[in-house]
Amino acid sequence: MQNLKNKSPLKDVQRRRADDESLAKEKTEIDAQASKMGELAFLSIFGEILVADPTPIVFDGALNQQHMQAIWIWITRDIAPDLAQIINDTKNEQEAKKAIISYCPILIKKISKEITLASEKNEANSRLTAQLGGEEVKQRLAVFLIALRCHALLTKAISFGKAANSIEDETSLGTALQSLPLQEPSVAAFLFQIIVGQSNNPSNLILAVAKIIGASSEGAMQRAGFEPLLDALLSHAQNQASLLLGQRGLYIDADLMCKSIYRFHKLMHAASGYVELERRARLGKAATEITLQMAQIVEPRLKEVSSDVSQSLRKPRRGEDKIDADGLLAALNGIYLLAAVREAKESLALNALFDRIWSETGQTLEILIDRNLEEFKKNTNNSIVSQRLDMGIKMSQIRFGKEYAGILQSAKDKISRRSNEA
Repeated sequence: MQNLKNKSPLKDVQRRRADDESLAKEKTEIDAQASKMGELAFLSIFGEILVADPTPIVFDGALNQQHMQAIWIWITRDIAPDLAQIINDTKNEQEAKKAIISYCPILIKKISKEITLASEKNEANSRLTAQLGGEEVKQRLAVFLIALRCHALLTKAISFGKAANSIEDETSLGTALQSLPLQEPSVAAFLFQIIVGQSNNPSNLILAVAKIIGASSEGAMQRAGFEPLLDALLSHAQNQASLLLGQRGLYIDADLMCKSIYRFHKLMHAASGYVELERRARLGKAATEITLQMAQIVEPRLKEVSSDVSQSLRKPRRGEDKIDADGLLAALNGIYLLAAVREAKESLALNALFDRIWSETGQTLEILIDRNLEEFKKNTNNSIVSQRLDMGIKMSQIRFGKEYAGILQSAKDKISRRSNEA
């Protein structure tokens, strides 16, 4: 009996310890979930002005998402831990977002104080740089503070941008754009970043401004207070690079890839097609660098298109004849890319390379589709040849157009009918 009495307290201690550890683990998981929810809510408030890497050129109206994530960690860990607790008490992302917005006046004071201290004392400056994770993020903190102060205007700018799409008269659109706070470039930069993001045809914005100020030169745009508009166009063009870089591997989103190239072309055409950018000035240099960046992303993939098409539509040189599903998908994605680049080749400065690949791919398709048709004539029951031919016809529709693809499809159908009648 004595031994049993001695064991019971020990078991109770072990049980309590296990319960405490379980509760601590559960609390840690809840705090982590709340922290992530808070970060997502924070980023959503400024979502329309966020851009993703690579961003070698910095524009005043855009904030890098990774920088913002670092700033959020700094806020909740170092200067406003009470905000983190407030977020923990919210039930969902929408509630967390409202809580952050309500806290903004306090946050503005806290961040202003930190920036002032850093400008006055080397020790405070070094501490702030370390807390934020580097000089690059610290330099953007003052820009974020401006966005924080005018965050209420950001939602209004979204509505403005959407409404601008329905204004067909250039004079009316130009007058509406002149109503923005052009005398405050740092604020206007964020507003134009959002408006351009909502614009279906960015060239309309430039044409409207050019008409209202009576000129389309870079200098005239700057003097009239519309330099932030040019910045926004180039900022969004640069941001298309992140979308393309995200499309790697076999199972890419071809639609998203093509849309990013089309969008890049629209933005660059608006910025440099209608405006006389000075090549040696800031914006002219930025336009050149952004064009080169995009070309370097697109060029390697473009060079693979012709060989991908050739390999996918050929019978393997060795082994049994079978469908190379991965190869066909890569070739089809390449054809979609080729079609997108055709629309944007001037903005991408890839004219010579595109012309060569366009011609090579066309010749390759014609030759291999003819070969597959001949093989299909010999044996219409060969499902592998039939599938290869179907994919070739689909590629031809993108490369040559619906009419040409229709002729090829009719030829295949005719061969099938003859075989069935025989």
